[in-house]
Amino acid sequence: MQNVEIPMLRAYREWVEHSLKCADGCKGVSRAVDGCDVGRELWGAYRLARIGRGTS
Repeated sequence: MQNVEIPMLRAYREWVEHSLKCADGCKGVSRAVDGCDVGRELWGAYRLARIGRGTS
């Protein structure tokens, strides 16, 4: 049996991993929208996946 990651959880994991490593402004901000362009894009993907409109 293959372990399949739920799209919402994958998107959130990608954002968390990015925000922990980001030197362009995501690390230490209190809101995702205050982060860098990539961080905001990843957060947007998470929000879309959360409501079932994400890709893959």
